[in-house]
Amino acid sequence: MEVKVLDFNGKDTGRKVQLSDSVFAIEPNNHAVYLDVKQYLANQRQGTHKAKERAEVTGSTRKIKKQKGTGTARAGSIKNPLFKGGGTVFGPRPRSYSFKLNKSLKRLARKSAFSIKAKEANIIVLEDFNFEAPNTKNFINVLKALGLENKKSLFVLGESNKNVYLSSRNLKASNVVTSSELSTYAILNTNNLVLLEGSLELIEENLSK
Repeated sequence: MEVKVLDFNGKDTGRKVQLSDSVFAIEPNNHAVYLDVKQYLANQRQGTHKAKERAEVTGSTRKIKKQKGTGTARAGSIKNPLFKGGGTVFGPRPRSYSFKLNKSLKRLARKSAFSIKAKEANIIVLEDFNFEAPNTKNFINVLKALGLENKKSLFVLGESNKNVYLSSRNLKASNVVTSSELSTYAILNTNNLVLLEGSLELIEENLSK
């Protein structure tokens, strides 16, 4: 599919680029997308939750009453989970929520995400640009020129650009990443995907393996 190339002022440069059908025009695999997003979100969890169990609660281990004849249930120490201040039964323990996915499935998920955005016409191709110094106002002007000032946007760079990244860092609705940092979640969790020309070849090369 062909997409016109815009400059950072939002004007048509008169050039067009050909997006690979094998990356931007496949039949989306929803289950692959689900698994990749699920893995991404699982990896964000710290898994540091912990509750004290019976052996870890501070308290006496003395038997608090005799075994028989009280008319109530048997009870050992005050650390019994049935008592207030006692241990937790089967409480949460520190753990990792991460799980493995094959590289081929993750590539399929990212291609599916790109294809979904392309089908929705939410992909913008922008010529490579740079700022002389970090300047949030300049980045806001780029967003306004593209009509994205009130929308969530993701800018994908071919290589790291400190000035562009720092210019966008204070804006909650806009993120700047390099092509190697792209994830299925990031692609789908945005209204508009802005691909700089320098990133296209790297994206297609990476996902065509």
